[in-house]
Amino acid sequence: MSTTVLLVHGAFADGSSWNNVLTRLQAAGIEAKALPNPLRGVTSDGEYVKSVIAQTEGDVVLVGHSYGGAVNSYAGSGQSNVKAIVFVSALALDKGESGQSVQAGFPDPPLLAAVQPWNYPGSDVPELSIKVEDYHRVFAADWSDADAALGAANQRPLSLVGLTETLSVEPSWKGVPTWWVFGSEDGAINPDYQRAAAKKIGAKLTEVPGGSHTMLVSRSDEVAKVIMDAVSSLG
Repeated sequence: MSTTVLLVHGAFADGSSWNNVLTRLQAAGIEAKALPNPLRGVTSDGEYVKSVIAQTEGDVVLVGHSYGGAVNSYAGSGQSNVKAIVFVSALALDKGESGQSVQAGFPDPPLLAAVQPWNYPGSDVPELSIKVEDYHRVFAADWSDADAALGAANQRPLSLVGLTETLSVEPSWKGVPTWWVFGSEDGAINPDYQRAAAKKIGAKLTEVPGGSHTMLVSRSDEVAKVIMDAVSSLG
């Protein structure tokens, strides 16, 4: 049975954020592809990813970065070919939870004060991006200055719906082996939340000292290794 790794990016990023990880997975002979996440809301984004899962032959290892973890909590629900889930500096939602509610009991990360709202056509709900001057510090602290400047100029905004909408299905991670990897210096999602969430869902946890929120770019060896571990577990 073939195995495919499906990589779902998070807010303020696009599929290219997985390039370094993809390079390592492909070098190891693992079939993998990065999906375009619309960043409009957990349900609509989850339905899109779910449609890709349903059209993927063989087993799937579902990987989500940041908000992509919330999307995958929806997308893998009821999908029998999803055999493992990896959360990368991510959010994991249970039914009735939102990205906003699961973080409420923890100190606000630096990212929260660095986002700015924008209007977009056809909606009275704003979308959010990171202020350019704060991007390096709160989102990509272990990137070079040049790479962070490019990242700040190439953001994809997230609809506020993505953070406030509650999960309407039983989460995908129930009954499926899970892994979690994050950086100790994550400035976008509180590290204490991630430790608690990984424990709650029974994930195999890897904490990378000094890693930023976007270490899928800067610490791709460590991230790829966790994904490879998940793939290897399927035999």
